[in-house]
Amino acid sequence: MKNLKGLRKRIRRLEARLQKGGKKLAKLKQKLGAAETAAAAKANSKSAAPGERAGKQPAAAVKEPSAPKKVKRKLNLTPERRAQLAETMRARWAAKRAAATSAQSSPSGQ
Repeated sequence: MKNLKGLRKRIRRLEARLQKGGKKLAKLKQKLGAAETAAAAKANSKSAAPGERAGKQPAAAVKEPSAPKKVKRKLNLTPERRAQLAETMRARWAAKRAAATSAQSSPSGQ
């Protein structure tokens, strides 16, 4: 009984690993194809007539799909914590302004 459970678990893990490897392979093939089309477009733009502005045309046609932007997490702050953070930031900014004004006034005094 124990042996069957272990075998099933090992098979499940192996299948998951193989599936992940397949996804990686597909992703790499897609990158290779995009790089090849970009190289071909660059070669075509060099061989185009000198009067044309060939540099802009292939760039738009060969645009690679960008990675989706990461979703910015919303901070779940209590009103008290938000007020506390606001106060510390105001104090920090005030100290920074004071340091900047003192730094400007000291070199001109010499």
